[in-house]
Amino acid sequence: MQPKQSIVNLPVYQPGKPIEEVKRELGLTEVIKLASNENPFGCSEHAKAAIQDELANISIYPDSFSTALTGAVADYLQVERNQLIFGAGSDEVILMLARAYLSPGDETIMADETFPQYKHNTVIEGGTAIEVPLKDGTHDLPAMLAKITDRTKIIWICNPNNPTGTINNEDELAHFVSQVPKNIIIALDEAYFEYVTNAEYPNSLELLRGHENIIILRTFSKVYGLASLRIGYGVAHSGLIRHVNQVREPFNTTRFAQAAAVASLADLDFLNNCRDRNEEGRRYLYQEFDRMGLSYFESQGNFVMFDAKLPSQQVFDGLLRRGIISRARWTYYPTYIRITVGSQEQNQSFIRALEEVLQEAAVLG
Repeated sequence: MQPKQSIVNLPVYQPGKPIEEVKRELGLTEVIKLASNENPFGCSEHAKAAIQDELANISIYPDSFSTALTGAVADYLQVERNQLIFGAGSDEVILMLARAYLSPGDETIMADETFPQYKHNTVIEGGTAIEVPLKDGTHDLPAMLAKITDRTKIIWICNPNNPTGTINNEDELAHFVSQVPKNIIIALDEAYFEYVTNAEYPNSLELLRGHENIIILRTFSKVYGLASLRIGYGVAHSGLIRHVNQVREPFNTTRFAQAAAVASLADLDFLNNCRDRNEEGRRYLYQEFDRMGLSYFESQGNFVMFDAKLPSQQVFDGLLRRGIISRARWTYYPTYIRITVGSQEQNQSFIRALEEVLQEAAVLG
């Protein structure tokens, strides 16, 4: 049996190693996972209560159109209900967007070190991924404009960028959007939007109001702490959403995810607390990296990418032996590690482990 030719050499997505697997492999009793940008503070108590309430309906299919959640998000963002589509994480919205708009031979443009699902779904649909090098860890928007051809269908902008955490500011993005032909979709992936504290971050909803070719991607997996429930969404003009909806699978999000997302959206105290504690954690990590003489990208997400000055796999393995799961093996940043901002206790444990790894390498080297 032969699969479609476009996927023959396609790599399988590699998530962060599970805690249970690391404990079993290394005989550890305590493991801290700082690899997948999960919220170390869990989720809202209101979300937990909403999930409990839905247990009575476990045998009933979910609302295929996420009606209650659509209304809640529409009110929260001040957009129309027909401007929203929901998926099993924003990953599925990316998949649906590619499925709806890409044909063999089409091109999409993205950064060379960014969320891999843009390229993954482009290739699955028989398209070509045009990768543009980051500039100081940030999307090089003028260089991306220069790559536009008559075959370009989608441009992916991850803002804040995963894995570097950097942002393109409002002026940069507004100028970029004004230069992109109206027949090309601009996908603004804002999975880490709620963690941003930089006042220069763009108001993408304002950009959306003047450009029918923009879709904004957001998720409940990160700051809202609903990663295991898989719920994310896209915001765009109704015509674009209608086409994406045509390829959406029925019942693609669960009753639990929908209910938990509605409850989470209303709990602003939880969101603000997570943002504040994440900012404290970022600053602590910067301070420690400065002390150790390690460079890093200033992040607006719930993670920091730093230069360990050693092959990243070596550092990853050393941290793993000490019960810290990190993220390594970046194609264009071979000595960099991405670490999720954890609780203060987790951050301190990571720094202690990192110092041991670097000291061990210095002795052996």
